[in-house]
Amino acid sequence: MSENAPIFATLGCRLNAYETEAMKELADQAGIKGAVVVNTCAVTAEAVRKARQEIRKLRRDNPEAKLIVTGCAAQTEPETFSNMEEVDVVVGNTEKMQPQTWQAMGPNFIGETERVQVDDIMSVTETAGHLIDGFGTRSRAYVQVQNGCDHRCTFCIIPYGRGNSRSVPAGVVVDQIKRLVDKGYNEVVLTGVDLTSWGADLPATPKLGDLVMRILKLIPDLQRLRISSIDSIEVDENLMMAIATEQRLMPHLHLSLQAGDDMILKRMKRRHLRDDAIKFCEDARKLRPDMTYGADIIAGFPTETEAMFENSLKLVEDCDLTWLHVFPYSAREGTPAAKIPAVDGRAIKSRAARLRAAGDAQVKTHLEAQIGKTHHILMENPHMGRTAQFTEVKFEAPQAEGQIITANIIGATATQLIA
Repeated sequence: MSENAPIFATLGCRLNAYETEAMKELADQAGIKGAVVVNTCAVTAEAVRKARQEIRKLRRDNPEAKLIVTGCAAQTEPETFSNMEEVDVVVGNTEKMQPQTWQAMGPNFIGETERVQVDDIMSVTETAGHLIDGFGTRSRAYVQVQNGCDHRCTFCIIPYGRGNSRSVPAGVVVDQIKRLVDKGYNEVVLTGVDLTSWGADLPATPKLGDLVMRILKLIPDLQRLRISSIDSIEVDENLMMAIATEQRLMPHLHLSLQAGDDMILKRMKRRHLRDDAIKFCEDARKLRPDMTYGADIIAGFPTETEAMFENSLKLVEDCDLTWLHVFPYSAREGTPAAKIPAVDGRAIKSRAARLRAAGDAQVKTHLEAQIGKTHHILMENPHMGRTAQFTEVKFEAPQAEGQIITANIIGATATQLIA
């Protein structure tokens, strides 16, 4: 890292983290110095509040730096950030990935640079395959294969931050993964905003399962392939076949479920019903008995009664979910759900706590079931790795980072296995 290199702060999802890595390369190529870049998230009103808080803190810590704000919140609310005295430049989600944006700022920074550079995200028709050489740990790399979303769930602002769905062509994805494998990465994670919509905008409209099969066939040296959050109702036959037949596809799926009550799902404008979610989980586990599931669930969506919430709570058991991401509902201005009668704040907090407790119980059951088993573990650092099901494993004796090792599980804490 060069002296006085830009400082990057990333809020929100894996895709943002991926794009921060690409921006680091673009800023480096443009010779940018003495800057702070905040890559924001807009998924909830709370996320935007945190972004503003982070900007103020970074300005206090770096009074002389030029401060650039980008990401989903910058895209959906450019005026919110351009009105902050701490901010020098606001850059949209498309602009942040374009070399010319950074070149225009240049090493001396902000000559004739426009203060707000945010275009209409809905007019963007393609997603470049930003070729970065992996990030995070030396063991696992993330590859963006899709961006944007064509669906309009009533609680979600993300399509207005990310635009409509667009896919990175399969050939570009395969080339990038080959590069990562050549650099020694043993695991690759496919990421996107609405991953299961991959291919709908490409010639011959391939499906995500086609991409997965192609990657595994053309890159025999890739040890592990993961797919991040998916919409179970959109899973295609080839993806089910890959789950059944490809041991290198990891038995861990994170599902965008959001609720377990049919009326609430309809009011959210989701495309599945409760029984669809349960059937998918049963079908995938029949094909792959060691499959574990994570899931996103919202507590206290507008009009949710106690009985409706109980259906969501029961879904944790009915789908045998292990890793829960629980979101207490918060109204997002500009979304249809913000106009629906709200649930009492205390009820929302209480329901979120009950969901988290159900998730903790599921994790405990999962961990205890692994004791005595042998697992193949990808080491993220000398003392911690993850199983194929993405369970953390702690080691007393140091192991080789980035390697996949075989170990016996001898115990468990509340959150980790011990090997």
